Amino acid sequence: MHFWTQSPTPGLAPALTLTFADGIRIMRVPRSTIGVGIALYFSLGSLHGQAIDAGTLFTKRVEMVPMRDGVRLHTEIYTPKAQAAPLPFIFERTPYSIRQDANGFAVSLLTSYKELADEGYIFVYQDVRGKFNSEGTFILLRPARGPANKTGIDESTDAYDTIEWLVKNVPNNNGRVGMLGISYGGWLTTMALLDPHPALRAASPQAPCDDMWLGDDFHHNGAFRLSYGFEYVALMEAGKQNKPFSFASGDTYEWFLRLGGLSNADQKYFHGERPTWNEFVHHPDYDQSYWQPRRVSPLFKSVTVPTLNVAGWWDQEDFFGPVATYEALEKFDTKGINYLVVGPWNHGGWARGEGSSLGAVQFDSPTAKWYRENVQARWFAYWLKDKGAMDFPEALTFRAGANQWERHDSWPLKQGVTPKALYFHSDGKLSFDRPSGSAAHSFDAFISDPTHPVPYRSRPIAPLYNGFSNWPVWLTDDQRHAHLRPDVLSWETDVLDADVTIAGRVVAKLFASTTGSDADWVVKLIDVYPGDYTPEPKLGGYQLMVSNDVFRGRYRKGFAKPEALVPNKVTEFTVDLHTQDYTFKKGHAIMVQVQSTWFPLIDRNPQKYVPNIYQAKNADYIKAEHRVYRSGPNLSRVEVAVVTP
Repeated sequence: MHFWTQSPTPGLAPALTLTFADGIRIMRVPRSTIGVGIALYFSLGSLHGQAIDAGTLFTKRVEMVPMRDGVRLHTEIYTPKAQAAPLPFIFERTPYSIRQDANGFAVSLLTSYKELADEGYIFVYQDVRGKFNSEGTFILLRPARGPANKTGIDESTDAYDTIEWLVKNVPNNNGRVGMLGISYGGWLTTMALLDPHPALRAASPQAPCDDMWLGDDFHHNGAFRLSYGFEYVALMEAGKQNKPFSFASGDTYEWFLRLGGLSNADQKYFHGERPTWNEFVHHPDYDQSYWQPRRVSPLFKSVTVPTLNVAGWWDQEDFFGPVATYEALEKFDTKGINYLVVGPWNHGGWARGEGSSLGAVQFDSPTAKWYRENVQARWFAYWLKDKGAMDFPEALTFRAGANQWERHDSWPLKQGVTPKALYFHSDGKLSFDRPSGSAAHSFDAFISDPTHPVPYRSRPIAPLYNGFSNWPVWLTDDQRHAHLRPDVLSWETDVLDADVTIAGRVVAKLFASTTGSDADWVVKLIDVYPGDYTPEPKLGGYQLMVSNDVFRGRYRKGFAKPEALVPNKVTEFTVDLHTQDYTFKKGHAIMVQVQSTWFPLIDRNPQKYVPNIYQAKNADYIKAEHRVYRSGPNLSRVEVAVVTP
């Protein structure tokens, strides 16, 4: 979501004008019911300026559903007025409140769930413990029952108890429940799969987090996602009503830089009152007491519920989670009921609008609308209503560049691809050809200065959760703002004389050294558009990130036990750039950029080893020379799976 303002639309209650990446949408939503943009941009669709009264279509019932420990959860039940036969449930749980229109009906009934509503379901929405109208205490990402949670209740038991109540207390249901949700709601859906109620017959975790230290919202490979972690914790742990942090600057790059060392965050702003921030500080590494027990995927031991995992290639928050969840379930899927869909979307982009573009990038078809109609609606109808045919592919991915959907028997692909590597050469050249010669000393170097970090996007960088943020589309930003900076290395292929399609894992192998004793390594795989781009001249020379991520050097030997780097020693670093299905078109070029700061997306590495970066002082941050080697045994490269012509 870009911004919200009061709407003067005649005949409507006080409303918000919601501007999404795909255009302006007028929503009939009183400001008092809106929490913040965090949930809006993935949970609200478009009414296309039309005032539709959900009250003419649904009967609303509100219940405080009791859990096994006596806590009651606020639950809203919407039954179609035209119901003529028993119907299944569509069930969503949320910590963001149940967004409602001026008449008190859930907005998503006629927006993101319109295609499901057209099919006919009883819709159920529930506030999780301790949020909005539910009783109990909210714990951010409450761990599953076990060593880290000995209370006997978790999100799995709350889902189970709610489903038990629904099938017994809501008239005219067919005894089947489908769960879905996006982001935190996706994680809640995943948790329900750990101990599923027998009536749970279909589940769709959409952009769920899986591991908040390895690859989702708060950390990537040990590097702290500063702006997101700070703003999200400030928002979610402000009380029952979510409240975004108020910045004194419109440019968070400058604000976080002035903040100084991470130790200043609690001292100046949180004052020990944000439990999750305290956990960040006390658990800087991937320890067994806090972070590891909170990963969901290792807890799966079987697959009994058909599962539709959904992800977006340009998800700015949770791309790691849905793919990791799919892969974990796949190990136990003996019935062929575990599925994956990945489209050209940002976080939750499949649930709103048409999805024909993202930022400046065009996809030539309404991908989100097509998904909701032809995948999600049909998939739930099959499992909950025995309707339609079982013709869903194991994996369905959108191949951007070529702009077409691809059906696969597995993901990543097991056949039809050839492992190749893009090697770094001298003079900024990138090639599939291996460099010749055996000398090990060829390198490119830059000075990394944490007091002048590379911004992750063009400044000013707005706060994530205010009215002017375009955070949801930043992964499609033009990377020329970083290209040719003295603290960013770039290698680029010649202009391609034929299409190059990659489908599968993307992994960077860096051989690098630093004069410091710690360093971050950011790697970006980029599609460089032709300078004269006829389809859209404004995109001439555009540099679009295809895959990217960061790795914190201290964890090269293991994420649980950090270790200082040896200054000036050539060291191998493996940076997982996840998976991708993408075509670099003829006439384009492929680029790799490497840098060591990505601010304030990622906190600054002091570059002098300190045991706990969350306690780093201003004086700990030092300049360092970083070298990336590209010859002999030290062949830095990006490994890809190229589709065989």
